[in-house]
Amino acid sequence: MAWNLTGTYLESCNCDVVCPCTTSGLTAPADHERCQVTFAFHVDSGNVDDIDVSARNVAVFVDAPQVMSEGGWQVALYVDASADDAQAQALGKVFSGQAGGPMAGLAPLIGEVLGMERVSIDYRDEGRRHAVRVGDAIDIEIEDQVAPQFGEDGPVMRLTGMFHPVNSTLTIARSTRARASGVYGRSFDFTGGNAHAAPFTWSG
Repeated sequence: MAWNLTGTYLESCNCDVVCPCTTSGLTAPADHERCQVTFAFHVDSGNVDDIDVSARNVAVFVDAPQVMSEGGWQVALYVDASADDAQAQALGKVFSGQAGGPMAGLAPLIGEVLGMERVSIDYRDEGRRHAVRVGDAIDIEIEDQVAPQFGEDGPVMRLTGMFHPVNSTLTIARSTRARASGVYGRSFDFTGGNAHAAPFTWSG
């Protein structure tokens, strides 16, 4: 199976800004007892085994131990309801790691797949604000951070050289809204917590 995807992503978790999981390559303890994180992706352009998956969205929710590298992750996958059956199957293979690529590197850490759902996913990039709504389950908005000394129009702060499946350079952001209910029995409000955004280019 040959595939390639390009697009943008956002991430929101329950750690403080900036989360130790990201800056330690998953080896430092999270700020709280569990690490709960949502990754959301908008595919600007993509092809999976000759199936066009452009303009489709995917979200991945992870509930992991405090030290993420220990494994035992519980993972839920949400695929855009606007995808047809072939597109949904293709995206499911890529974002579950079955098709290789960056997500395959995380597969050994997964202890339980909570489920895969096809739901309405609304993903938006609006300047320094990025947002996603995943059905009735997850509602997130994040804002890229700027050092106050530079003023509102200053450069966005970034982390570089990261060990991260999406990109080695991540924008430092904060969740201005991060709420969920009914995520396989989980509800949360991580507003004010850690967030990231970045473009991604994957292939396999």
